[in-house]
Amino acid sequence: MSSDTTAIASAGASDEDGSLFARISWKFIPFIMLCYLFAYIDRVNVSFAKISMAKDLQFSDSVYGFGASIFFIGYFFLEVPSNLILDRVGARLWLARIMISWGAISCATLFVQGEVSFYILRFLLGVAEAGFFPGIIYFLTTWYPSRLRGRIMAALICAIPISGLIGGPVSGWLLDALHQVGGLKGWQWLFLVEGFPSILLGIACLFILRDGPDDAEWLSPDDRGRLKQIKVEEAHATPGHSFRDALTSLALWKLTFIYFSLGAGFLGIAFWMPTLLKEAGAGSNTMIGLLSAIPHLFSIVVIIGAGWSSDRFRERRLHLVMPILVGALGIVIAVKSSGDLTTVLIGLTMGVAGISSAIATFWTLPGLVLGAPALAGGLALINSALALGGFAAPFAIGWLRDHVVDGGMVALHTLAAILVLGAVMVLTFSGRVVNR
Repeated sequence: MSSDTTAIASAGASDEDGSLFARISWKFIPFIMLCYLFAYIDRVNVSFAKISMAKDLQFSDSVYGFGASIFFIGYFFLEVPSNLILDRVGARLWLARIMISWGAISCATLFVQGEVSFYILRFLLGVAEAGFFPGIIYFLTTWYPSRLRGRIMAALICAIPISGLIGGPVSGWLLDALHQVGGLKGWQWLFLVEGFPSILLGIACLFILRDGPDDAEWLSPDDRGRLKQIKVEEAHATPGHSFRDALTSLALWKLTFIYFSLGAGFLGIAFWMPTLLKEAGAGSNTMIGLLSAIPHLFSIVVIIGAGWSSDRFRERRLHLVMPILVGALGIVIAVKSSGDLTTVLIGLTMGVAGISSAIATFWTLPGLVLGAPALAGGLALINSALALGGFAAPFAIGWLRDHVVDGGMVALHTLAAILVLGAVMVLTFSGRVVNR
């Protein structure tokens, strides 16, 4: 991460600015990536717990799908309020609150005894995490100019495949190795072991993050002045309007739909990947965890390459459209595999890598389209679309698998179609506006 951090920050900037942003990145990016890594692990580790949890607690696919999805209900309704609070109290304090509360609730999921307690804790986890990701985007937007955000967002989004690369094998191992240790099932240990680090990281936020240059004691007065100058220069190039005005902006709602399509596709895969691998003959929980790491390994390479290319050529539209279409094709390949493990794995790898890359590039757009007064609320509104996609996709797959012949296939084909519509929506943006 050391050389990558320096390269990410300095590329595309003057020598003086490159040195400044390299120092900023050393302070923040590795830590933020670690926080996001555990946020994502705590969000989707239920997909691994489901392998044995569903059997122990007699959960059908519909029950699991609804429990996985209900996380996004609380997340959706509190996303915008959470980010508006963050704008008032500062990212450092509010991100710390989010991480500590979600870590505690994730640990408490070990006490689930039936459907009702499962639903309640998943809902509360979404309430606790609401505002985390757009809060990070808002934080990074206050520190980095638009010309560097493609690489910075690529570094952040890399935390998702890294979490899969680490979390998948670890989750599979916990299910097998700690089963019945201390009287707890493997899935109970999974929630406890993977939730506790988030509490510690939340406390660390208070000591590591800074709300702006004026609070960064390690910056010189000249550095602070340069950062403020950059913000003023960018403000003149970006339309200025309030969040209320932004709600009437077609561009904001187009961004929201695009992110809905990405969220539905990615989370539909994420919450059902272990199950699909098991049904394709992956074998033990440990083997499922190891195989699930492969799509994430490829994603890291694709995300970094796409982020570099997007910034290098100042081109956003095709860097969004092409990965989205690759992701949609990957879902179709996995569906058409007829249960062949290798084909399923190839399709899942294309799906995860393509959509992950698109998500990283996508988050360069809001800062180019929305003015500073609308940014905090706008980012939260856009990210709330992920909550809708995250609710609809896992629940629909579970319900259709239980109630419709070939229902899982129907649901995944629908996800691919929604992704294609998202790609079409990207093309409606003018290259003059977004290719910066």
